[in-house]
Amino acid sequence: MRSRDEQVHFWQASQLGGVELLHAHYVEQRFAPHVHSSFVINVIERGGQRFHHRGSEHLAPIGSMVLINPDEVHTGSKAHESGWSYRACYPEAEQILDVLNELELSRGGVPTFTVSVLHDVEVAGTFMHLHRLLEEDSSVLQQQTVWREALLMLFQRYARLPAVPGAGRESKAVALAKECLAGRLVDPPSLEELGAVVGLSPFHFARVFRRATGLPPHAWLKQKRLEKARTLLKQGLAPAWVATEAGFADQSHLSRQFKQAYGVGPGTYRKACARSFKTQPQ
Repeated sequence: MRSRDEQVHFWQASQLGGVELLHAHYVEQRFAPHVHSSFVINVIERGGQRFHHRGSEHLAPIGSMVLINPDEVHTGSKAHESGWSYRACYPEAEQILDVLNELELSRGGVPTFTVSVLHDVEVAGTFMHLHRLLEEDSSVLQQQTVWREALLMLFQRYARLPAVPGAGRESKAVALAKECLAGRLVDPPSLEELGAVVGLSPFHFARVFRRATGLPPHAWLKQKRLEKARTLLKQGLAPAWVATEAGFADQSHLSRQFKQAYGVGPGTYRKACARSFKTQPQ
């Protein structure tokens, strides 16, 4: 924290191999010319940023992204009187290669960005969603999956990454993964663990699973948790107990997810089922 108006949250995502992350709001901060050993992937959340990069001045407005390759000199300052807020990822080249290796896409070395300021609503939205997941207490399985999907989308579109081979139809691997996920609703495995269980690289497995089920692993897991919650609520069990048994963080987490899926809260659903059972003919 620099002042009442400037806020900085810096941390490392251990679930992503220690990728450095920043969520900041600056007003008077001016970054002198400097370099990073890592990539710089920023999403401008509010205001705007000015910076010098590759011999030119650039303006990154709200909703845009700033892309800088390792060891490229750049600056940074506000482009709006009230400053700028942004979310940043600083993955090292090795961390990028780890992901690309999972899809056998790193044969030409580490790809580099060809633009300084990116205006792509889909990519920016994906990284904004990812960054929020990493700042919140979301599941490791979801964070690891979205991280890979975000990097693939960004590097394919703006770093001359070759096309990705189509996902296969490894039905045995998908069935084994379903069994593993269904048996671990409370303590789900990471994407790396699932890949090891089924004998596939994590990212390849995630793509195979989505092709077979229409959902990424974490979303499929969420549906199984909701199914178990419905079963337990029909039995008349209390929502707080159901939340724990079905793998939700707490009762409020269950309530949010349940209402998003079914349009009513778990308490209302439980009462409706109880009335229905009472009025059924004997």
